[in-house]
Amino acid sequence: MLHQFSRTELLLGSESLSRLRRARVAVFGIGGVGGYTVEALARSGIGTLDLIDDDRICLTNLNRQIIALHSTIGQYKVDAARQRVLDINPDAVVHTYQTFYMPDTAGQFDFSQYDYIVDAIDTVTAKLELAVRAQQAGTPIISSMGTGNKLDPTAFAVTDIYKTSMCPLARVMRRELKKRGVKRLKVVYSTEEALSPADACSEDAAGSPDAVRTGAPRRQIPGSTAFVPAVAGLIIAGEVIRDLVQ
Repeated sequence: MLHQFSRTELLLGSESLSRLRRARVAVFGIGGVGGYTVEALARSGIGTLDLIDDDRICLTNLNRQIIALHSTIGQYKVDAARQRVLDINPDAVVHTYQTFYMPDTAGQFDFSQYDYIVDAIDTVTAKLELAVRAQQAGTPIISSMGTGNKLDPTAFAVTDIYKTSMCPLARVMRRELKKRGVKRLKVVYSTEEALSPADACSEDAAGSPDAVRTGAPRRQIPGSTAFVPAVAGLIIAGEVIRDLVQ
């Protein structure tokens, strides 16, 4: 009998689809990368998704975030993503957290309940905390490195953090993870050298009511496109699905 995942079943088989339906995946950061990851996970039949992000959709998100539409501007990203997931798969269970993930909010989450964790956030302190917590819980995690100021969607690679090159964020992560005793971390990163963006407004003038978060310093907004973060997000989703059905 045909169903909405029949075409996926042709490649993965019914038992793998059952595994995906029973799986619970947490996605931290529902932006340019994380939004596409959530989209692909939902369309692949993941049964339970936890979505974590404190931000609202704003005008400058329209160029790259799949949940960003003129009709969703002002909505919390987790709410817009939840509505989209349930429109794709009404049987999915979606938990949302309007939370800026940092060490002081990490206690809200029991990482042992997840089958996989996706790190699609852009704050180094938070990314490090996610990696450490995932290691402590023994839960698989994949982390997105920088996608801003990049134009080549073919330059992405999947590897261990200690095998990365070119990416400034990955360089910082390598150094800090080593200090924390994290010996491995699966990442998606770009081998493209970052471009220098033209002068732009500061983060608090980006049009987002939540752009300035408590404890988050102002910074120049990186340039971005519709296709580079999307590719990173889809690669991450593919890795999650492959690992869950192996």
